[in-house]
Amino acid sequence: MEEIKMSVNKTNEIKSYLSFRLSEEIFAANVYKVLNILEMRTITKIPQAPDYMKGVINLRGNVLPVVDLRIKFGLPITEITVDTCIIVLNINLDGGSIMVGALVDAVKEVLELNDEDIEPAPSIGTKYNANFIQGMYRVNENFVMILNIDHVFNTDELINVNETADKLNTEEIKE
Repeated sequence: MEEIKMSVNKTNEIKSYLSFRLSEEIFAANVYKVLNILEMRTITKIPQAPDYMKGVINLRGNVLPVVDLRIKFGLPITEITVDTCIIVLNINLDGGSIMVGALVDAVKEVLELNDEDIEPAPSIGTKYNANFIQGMYRVNENFVMILNIDHVFNTDELINVNETADKLNTEEIKE
């Protein structure tokens, strides 16, 4: 009897998600992946970096790579506004983790959701890679796309971002 009770509690577990806007779409990431939310600041460009890699910023003495999620997701580029910010994310990589800044148009709110509030991601008919999307949360007639932030980047992309940040951190220490 105790086993059944435990599984019921597990499915009713409330999780928190930080929602944010990219273009006209709303996305959300598990708050456990969010380390910080930063106001927009000057981003130093990296030569020959992929389009989505906006550059790096200094975060408490460390080099933080910044990725424009609009470009990564194939959304139209919009102007930077007072609402534009950088969400610092902790992303799992081959048993370890790296920090990546995600440029977003605006942070919206924290959503408290049960597992049953989240509908499965569509298997077809979406312009986003289905591996990115953990599920969908319906708000009236619109949806919030719940991201599996660890799957937004493939391993090669994350290794490249991590190596670039490590190289820049090492060069800064030498100076």
